[in-house]
Amino acid sequence: MKIQSVGVIGAGTMGIGVAQNLAQTGHQVTLIDISEQILERAQVEIRHGLRLQNFFATRAGNTTEILARINFSTDYQLLDQAEFVVENATEKWDIKQNIYHQIDRICPPKTIFAANTSAISITRFAGNTNRPDKVIGMHFMNPVPIKPMVELIRGYHTSDTTIETAQEFLTQMGKDSIVVNDAPGFVTNRVMMLTINEAIFILQEGTASVSEIDRLFKGCFGHKMGPLETADLIGLDTILYSIEVLYDSFNDGKYRPCPLLKKMVDAGLHGRKNGRGFYNYSQTAKVKQTVKVA
Repeated sequence: MKIQSVGVIGAGTMGIGVAQNLAQTGHQVTLIDISEQILERAQVEIRHGLRLQNFFATRAGNTTEILARINFSTDYQLLDQAEFVVENATEKWDIKQNIYHQIDRICPPKTIFAANTSAISITRFAGNTNRPDKVIGMHFMNPVPIKPMVELIRGYHTSDTTIETAQEFLTQMGKDSIVVNDAPGFVTNRVMMLTINEAIFILQEGTASVSEIDRLFKGCFGHKMGPLETADLIGLDTILYSIEVLYDSFNDGKYRPCPLLKKMVDAGLHGRKNGRGFYNYSQTAKVKQTVKVA
């Protein structure tokens, strides 16, 4: 049975991608965020994303029809009929915790909650609801509409039925999935965050430049993007939040955030999302340029 009504919380990069993908696959979506300004920007970004897909890849579908399937709102109460909710809020526990308290009161008991998180324990989310068996981790990759694989995370209480429903839901979105057990960072980010953090240490130490580090990974390992390009795509603030969660969770010095990463986040260099990270993505730049970060 196809899931029809889906709530998507958070209209940042990941939430926008999830909402777009769902609308493209025929789902009715309610996209929730805290302000109309954020939601207006999300609508512009989705329209832009659809145009890019139509231009570079297979047809994304009719833009007007796809956008008509998304209800942009600040009202959580509109989730009272949602069959599935995907939460994509920023990686800060106090913000996420408050969201789960809200949706647990509003959504029907049968509604499944999927946490699209980089590192926070799924079992911790479940403990803040009255439906721990219906809480699952659903770690999408960016950009969501064109990435075929999703990391599914089974929390301590997640039921087999929830796993099966989540897998079917992802199939409806055109995704494959692999189920892993709950642990901070799961599989992908536990490895990726270490790689990115270490690459930033290498940059800080002056061993190689931004472009040299990325070219080595692409040329030697066949990666489509180097670790610093990947950091810009994810968002340096998200990288920092995630590595801090790993550091706190494992109490292991190998997850100590690089001071240069902290400095860049403090300076507002968050990557693609605001135009400057390890590279300059501003519209005034004729080509992507590395940014002085030392």
